[in-house]
Amino acid sequence: MSAKKKEVPAQDYISFTKEMKKDYKILVPMMLSMHFKMICGVLKNFGYDVELLETTGPRIAEEGLRHVHNDACYPAILVIGQFIDAIKSGKYDPDKVALIYFQTGGGCRASNYVSLLRKALKKAGYPQVPVAAISLAGIEHHPGLEMTLPLIHQVLYAFLYADLLMSLVNQCRPYEHTPGSAQALADKWTEVLADELYKSKIVSYRRVKENYRKILDEFAALPKTFRPAARVGIVGEIFVKYSPLANNGLEQFLVSEGAEPVTPGLLDFFIYTVYSNISDYNLYGLHPVKYRIFKMLFNFFNKKKNDLIAVMEEEGTFEPPAHFDHVIELTNGYINVGTKMGEGWLLTAEMLELAETGVENIVCTQPFGCLPNHIVGKGMMRPIKEGNPDVNIVAIDYDAGATKVNQENRLKLMLANAKKSDVHNERAKNRKA
Repeated sequence: MSAKKKEVPAQDYISFTKEMKKDYKILVPMMLSMHFKMICGVLKNFGYDVELLETTGPRIAEEGLRHVHNDACYPAILVIGQFIDAIKSGKYDPDKVALIYFQTGGGCRASNYVSLLRKALKKAGYPQVPVAAISLAGIEHHPGLEMTLPLIHQVLYAFLYADLLMSLVNQCRPYEHTPGSAQALADKWTEVLADELYKSKIVSYRRVKENYRKILDEFAALPKTFRPAARVGIVGEIFVKYSPLANNGLEQFLVSEGAEPVTPGLLDFFIYTVYSNISDYNLYGLHPVKYRIFKMLFNFFNKKKNDLIAVMEEEGTFEPPAHFDHVIELTNGYINVGTKMGEGWLLTAEMLELAETGVENIVCTQPFGCLPNHIVGKGMMRPIKEGNPDVNIVAIDYDAGATKVNQENRLKLMLANAKKSDVHNERAKNRKA
């Protein structure tokens, strides 16, 4: 008796093919301007015609709500709204445009974003537009757009450069003599580095370190007057934490109120997703082959971050981020590293890292109804405060129905209380002028 032939289910999405790479425009959603401009430089280097969407305003959320249920995660509403707004603008040929969506492939609702986007495209009349979901988890296969090791290698440097620039801008902006000078310097370097990554077939690590030192020297030379300023950490769901479109320009608002924003870098989230695969093996014995690969990646990424920290410490003007190994250690006694839905244990660790470095005020940004963040963010506030009694953590929900006035009033109340504290004053005295 012959064996019954196994049926393979038909693929239910349009793959981005090698043929499409030749003449398709790929649209990239906005989250972090400096990071994503450099990532676009990397993608262009590998032969992709990409464009970063920088549209903003209330129409983005309104467009998203026309095609996505309002109970959906707020980041999905915004990203889908931005994509469809771009296609409907008439600027792009719907038959020659593709969309790229970066995902972790984890267990939270974010893993449904791509399905929601495809459904929204069909509803809007653009079912032919391919959506390439890019993830280290390999949740989809797109022959024309794959995360090869050389591409990941260059994206790593984009993350390192942009994390450095973001940190320096935040450490300079509240004290600069000329408003906007720190951001202007960061924008200049963003263009220079994006172009350098675009033109570099092989990234010279010596050149990377030279760029670190040049960047640090130029930011250190900006005219500044250091003064007592409340330092406010920003943590939460990754999109709402970083995107001004999602958090109503949170960083800029804090600066306008005389505070210094402190935002953990994007590279830490990338390393966290790699480390999650290592913890799967350590905790459950899963994926022994993948374990070796991800262990190698973790060590490589970790070393690169440690090198950046060493350069910042050598220069001495600015406060570097914590070593990722130490970030992991901070979770001891608070949360297990097996907790990895959404931002998982990293969100708790980031709050602990901020508290350890003297950041007494923390804003936990989260989309309304984001269960993973309510558990590892809002749910961990009490034990964090018990271990760090001087820390004030404020959870703020962001969604299409939340009002900016209410959010800013809560932030102003936090800052009013923060100005009564003198802990952050010592840091201002010790900073180089």
